[in-house]
Amino acid sequence: MRITFQSTVPYTFQTEFPQISSWPLDCPPDGSNKESRWEPPAGTDSETLKHYMGQYHTANLRPDGAAQANLEGKIRCAHLLVKHKGSRRPSSWREADITRSKDDASNIIRGYESKIKNGETSLGDLAVTESDCSSARKRGDLGFFGKGDMQAEFEQASFALQPGEVSKIIETQSGLHIIERLE
Repeated sequence: MRITFQSTVPYTFQTEFPQISSWPLDCPPDGSNKESRWEPPAGTDSETLKHYMGQYHTANLRPDGAAQANLEGKIRCAHLLVKHKGSRRPSSWREADITRSKDDASNIIRGYESKIKNGETSLGDLAVTESDCSSARKRGDLGFFGKGDMQAEFEQASFALQPGEVSKIIETQSGLHIIERLE
């Protein structure tokens, strides 16, 4: 093992690895499976983990100049999703089996809508810990999308918004959403 002291990585981070003939966890050295999986250690407090991931591991999805050319007709939105047992896929990164009723989901998302409208919090901050979509790790940011890329109700609501504007509660097959138009 070789420890390096670079300013871009923590001093305990190993940046050079010895040759390994058998890579663990189906992780080939050439990265050919293009998958990355991580499970928190047993006993990890989920609330602390959510806060940490939201604060230190969210993505900035602003495109560079080269990618900007491919964005004509596209918009960028973030959303907060609350699923219920009647949702298309009633599971999420937060809950393996979502059993709440549609009425319960509606009450939950109305509470979030109220907090956003009252300025108590932002959609992005709430999405990190409360959204049932995997985009939570990116503050709900879905990146850029065009017409025909999303479910009809979601698309219609998204394209009707101006940048910085937040939607009312939108229902799709996925569940209940609040959408914020970012760009």
